[in-house]
Amino acid sequence: SVVIQECHVQNTAREYAKLYAAEAEPLEGFGEVPEIIPIFLIHRPANNIPYATVEEELVGEFVKYSVKDGKEVNFLRRDSEAGQKCCTFQHWVYEKTNGNLLVTDLQGVGMKLTDVGIATLAKGYKGFKGNCSFSFIEQFRALHQCNGYCEMLGLKSLRTTHQKQRKTTSTKSKNLPNSSTVKKMVPKKAREPRDFISSEH
Repeated sequence: SVVIQECHVQNTAREYAKLYAAEAEPLEGFGEVPEIIPIFLIHRPANNIPYATVEEELVGEFVKYSVKDGKEVNFLRRDSEAGQKCCTFQHWVYEKTNGNLLVTDLQGVGMKLTDVGIATLAKGYKGFKGNCSFSFIEQFRALHQCNGYCEMLGLKSLRTTHQKQRKTTSTKSKNLPNSSTVKKMVPKKAREPRDFISSEH
């Protein structure tokens, strides 16, 4: 069921957040670390909807720090401490799992997060499959900008690897229009054999 998966996703993300906190908290000047609140599954056999989730109510301004696909620019994630630490958390998880898993949809009140998502590559990661498209991992890699917290944790910049990839994809895309224009020109040349011969010599 969706509810059970939601619970599994959030609690898996929570375990990563705990590991992240254990590594980040001791660092001088890092300060408070975002926490993903636990979500509990309750079984109500007599109810029409037998499963429900229960979690702590977050009071205050609810902010989306990372949008699922990374396309939307959210100033609160770029400029706020919680937002930057969430982006660093994403980078940390990405590096820890060798780019196989990404915690997405980080949102909540202050440093308390809930309703998060996880993207994994198609095959999943260590037997776990995320609930978000793996294209979010690609987009994160392309759009993530390291901040001071990434540096404190010694995370490798994703920019260099991305630029190398951009070069290969740009040469690929350069070839594509050429091959398609050649295809378009072939039938024309076939209709005008004279041109075809002159262009050969």
